[in-house]
Amino acid sequence: MNYLQCDEEYKRIVAPIMSNEEFTSKMNNIKHHDSTRLNHMLKVSYKSYKIAKLLNLDYADVARAGLLHDYYLESVSEQKNIKDKVSLYTINHPKEAVINAKMMFDINEKEEDIIRTHMFPIDVKVPKYAESWIVSFVDKGISTVEFGRKFGYKYITNILVVFVLNFLRVF
Repeated sequence: MNYLQCDEEYKRIVAPIMSNEEFTSKMNNIKHHDSTRLNHMLKVSYKSYKIAKLLNLDYADVARAGLLHDYYLESVSEQKNIKDKVSLYTINHPKEAVINAKMMFDINEKEEDIIRTHMFPIDVKVPKYAESWIVSFVDKGISTVEFGRKFGYKYITNILVVFVLNFLRVF
């Protein structure tokens, strides 16, 4: 589904990001789960935006930050060993995404928190805002489906076990 064609308000909110050729071309050329990173970020952004709007939350910040949540330039597949892959995927990429988003776009404190904490509870940085929680959990749901398509649904059990164990570490 092309979210940019079906929802004019969403299109207006994310237009400054989507009109940045450097952002769209780089993100569209990096494989991510079963598609491209840009496609993944659009799905997370749009679905989070719809939930935030339904809950009368700051849906514009959610749409923008959801679109930038995985704005890092390395591919996990480029990493040589499993420790580097896990580190990039779970801990380092939110930090890099915040740095990249700040360099390219004017993001506010809430958008920064959304991006920085979107890996919770896999990473233990706890979201400060309801909007951050939405993007975090939408990202987990979409990623689970994408991983299932790519690797087969038998691996989802392993992902859920890691998810639950890390969630319990927080408390």
